[in-house]
Amino acid sequence: MTEPDDTTAPTDAAPAPDGDPHRAGFVALVGRPNVGKSTLLNQLVGERVAITTPKPQTTRDRIRGIRTFDDWQVVYVDTPGIHEASTLLNRYMVELAIGTLGDADLVYLLVDGAHLVAKPEAVLAETADVVGRVAAAGTPCVLIVNKVDKVPDKGQLLPHLAALGELHPFIAVVPLSARTGDGVDRLHALTRPRLPESPPLFPEDSLTDRSMRFLAAEMIREQLFHRLSQELPYQVAVTTDAWEEREDGLVVVYATVHVARDGHKGIIIGKGGERLKAVGRAARLALERFSERRIFLDLRVRVEERWNERAIGLKKLGYDES
Repeated sequence: MTEPDDTTAPTDAAPAPDGDPHRAGFVALVGRPNVGKSTLLNQLVGERVAITTPKPQTTRDRIRGIRTFDDWQVVYVDTPGIHEASTLLNRYMVELAIGTLGDADLVYLLVDGAHLVAKPEAVLAETADVVGRVAAAGTPCVLIVNKVDKVPDKGQLLPHLAALGELHPFIAVVPLSARTGDGVDRLHALTRPRLPESPPLFPEDSLTDRSMRFLAAEMIREQLFHRLSQELPYQVAVTTDAWEEREDGLVVVYATVHVARDGHKGIIIGKGGERLKAVGRAARLALERFSERRIFLDLRVRVEERWNERAIGLKKLGYDES
């Protein structure tokens, strides 16, 4: 059984001052749930390495996306949303995000620009809480006001940007749209000089340090999030059990959807198995596009009773920092 190495991407040029040495470092993307961290990661990397859904708390793990330019390399670290955790899984996610702050050379703190205009007091209060954690880590921080493409009158943002800027000595406050890429060039220009002098940390054609097995499980979970309602998406986990490359070029992937209750199994499978088939079909196509390989996906459903409420269950399904 074999598994491919890191996937690759073309190298873009980013001019550096003459004589400036090569730089490389880590940038952590943090913020409340659903502010667009994963969408921004994909935009910054230039490829889709993190799953995205309209539901909050989609991201459960640190996802590293790698972008290599002529004279610098940046490793973006996407993190779960920082929120008031009430379950064991949520506490794991928040601790993972907070633990990333001290390991980064630079932090991007994201807020939702559309929500900022609609509910400025709430967003300021939520942002102040995250800012406190950033300040405690002592890592330089850029405040990113995302989703500005959803604000028809950009002038409405100005007083709120000023209020946000007073929360912390940010390097800069950058309005942008992760969806369209508008504003990303300014972010690149701010980032490079704040990374340490260093040779590349990863091969120049790397997109992520995550394995294809991990990405396959994430793509399946993404499709489950799109097709399940209410709380059920948060009670499923996916593992890739095997990745087999055959001589004819076909890759056979065996994966399992783990549910926390016996009653959830039938919902995942759906009438006549249609929901599970639809999830598997969409995930297979996404995986084929990303890996540029032919994929056969064997997808099963298994009950792992209360996995999201027990430490041993979280560890068994890969939610463990050790």
